[in-house]
Amino acid sequence: MGIEPGTIVVLNGAPRAGKSSIVTAIQASSSEPWVNLGVDVWMSATPPKFLPGIGLRPGGERPDLEPFVVASFAGLYDAIAAHSRLGLNVVVDVGHHDAYSRPLHILPMCAARLRGLPVLFVGVRCPLPVVLARRNVSKGYVRGSVEDGVPDAVHRWQIEVHRHGIYDVEVDTSRQSPGECAAVIRERLASGASGDAFLDLARLVE
Repeated sequence: MGIEPGTIVVLNGAPRAGKSSIVTAIQASSSEPWVNLGVDVWMSATPPKFLPGIGLRPGGERPDLEPFVVASFAGLYDAIAAHSRLGLNVVVDVGHHDAYSRPLHILPMCAARLRGLPVLFVGVRCPLPVVLARRNVSKGYVRGSVEDGVPDAVHRWQIEVHRHGIYDVEVDTSRQSPGECAAVIRERLASGASGDAFLDLARLVE
């Protein structure tokens, strides 16, 4: 008998939406290993001169990096697929968007690379005021507020990261703790209901 593929959970949301905390909660609440292959892990392996790599924000500001971003996402999702085919569960925290200097259609391309594997696509929502409050207490982020002016990049992330509009499950980290979000995901997986979002996205590149 062949190896049963591991489950893949893809968490998609803006920076500071709470994706990493959900990853930690998923790993802590399961008796099975969940391998984290998300954006922070990938960026830590990226040469500094090519940063932010797959974390490149919306706005088309670095067209010179876009070929590297496309190749990096392809490599990331091939690695995710390889782990799943070895029977390992994988959780991925990313911020997919298509607001580059031109449409790159990275999300459908990534979805196609996971054809035949069990994937749950989770939208991680978080209202703008909460995102700004989290940024303001974190190192390395430009400060801002709804009253004093929202940084353009933050506003673009909020719009572009969910523009594709297709998810299997959505959570809101302003109302749900990381543990509660992980429980929602765990319950959906336990229900046996298949995730169809990536199947629909993959069809866009057929």
